[in-house]
Amino acid sequence: MTPAARVQSAIELLDAVIAAAKVQGAPADRILADWFRGHRFAGSKDRRAIRELVYAAIRACGQVPASGRGAMLRLAEQDASISPLFDGSPYGPAVVEAGENPAQGGVAPAWLTGRLAASDIAGREAEALLERAPLDLRVNTLKAARATLALPAPAVPTDAPHGLRLVPGTPVENWEAAKDGLVEVQDTGSQLACLAVNAQPGETVIDLCAGGGGKTLALAAAMENFGRLVATDTDRQRLSRLAPRAGRAGATMIETRLLDPGQELETLADLAGQADAVLIDAPCSGTGTWRRNPEARWRLTPESLARLVVTQARLLDIGAALLRPGGRLVYVVCSLLDEEGSTQFDAFLSRHPGFEATPPQLPLGVARGKGWRLSPFRDGTDGFFIACAASP
Repeated sequence: MTPAARVQSAIELLDAVIAAAKVQGAPADRILADWFRGHRFAGSKDRRAIRELVYAAIRACGQVPASGRGAMLRLAEQDASISPLFDGSPYGPAVVEAGENPAQGGVAPAWLTGRLAASDIAGREAEALLERAPLDLRVNTLKAARATLALPAPAVPTDAPHGLRLVPGTPVENWEAAKDGLVEVQDTGSQLACLAVNAQPGETVIDLCAGGGGKTLALAAAMENFGRLVATDTDRQRLSRLAPRAGRAGATMIETRLLDPGQELETLADLAGQADAVLIDAPCSGTGTWRRNPEARWRLTPESLARLVVTQARLLDIGAALLRPGGRLVYVVCSLLDEEGSTQFDAFLSRHPGFEATPPQLPLGVARGKGWRLSPFRDGTDGFFIACAASP
């Protein structure tokens, strides 16, 4: 493909990403994967270049662009090599016409930029949300040790006890170490959130919003595969991914339960008042993960954020009901918005006056209200709010 043809292909893909964002359709990575499968003529260099153009254009636009062409014209303002490719050549983009305007820049839609600023995420802190994320691994201590593990590519230790950092794009999924469960891809911030749980061998621990089980596997390793670890979620498809991952990791003590939304406590009635620790990795806006999913900021609305806040509060109340006296509740969101973080946790403590906030002792981050915040700019991790409380 010519450079101009790559730009035009990226424009067409951006149109699809924009359309999907408006209706909560397929994420950008799936749209690109489907397009590449249907366009076999695009070689590996073409695919890489197109992918980079698409994501760079997404990051360059704050508001949802009117079109992929407008998004690419916005990127052209930042990258001088792109403008000459609007040359009208075969398979390339048409020449730019007089009065044709690029999309707007910025970190996010205006309403969301305001919410971030109110949570002290502005300037360089906000801009860092759109940088490219590193590739972090967690060494699975059920099978390996960070100090002695040999990998096919250079890796440096992170501030997580079992974390390693590699160059983005490293094909970890092809490594035998990944296929054999010696390592798992997991952001350092996510690893530190698991560290805050302080899960111990022999305990009863509940991962209330387990999803695909990344944090569940980290908890299993911390518990040395001994005790009771219950992974629950309301999404059958996501929860189904845990079993094969646990098999590779050698984590044999994980129990999974599929929950019905609104009836979680009924399914978990036998565990009420029994758990030593409950991890609530709650559904959230994902503002802390924009480095990986930059189009997510186009999908969020004030209404959807309000619904997430209600869900988070309900999950916190469920978690409280599952703890034994003196048990540990750990609340985590990959968000930097206070309404999902410190304000949400304060509201929980007000509803449950017997609970006592116990700030996590982590090697990265700073205090935020009665919890802890990790940010891409300051800590080099995804953005997280982490809070811990002890039950009465």
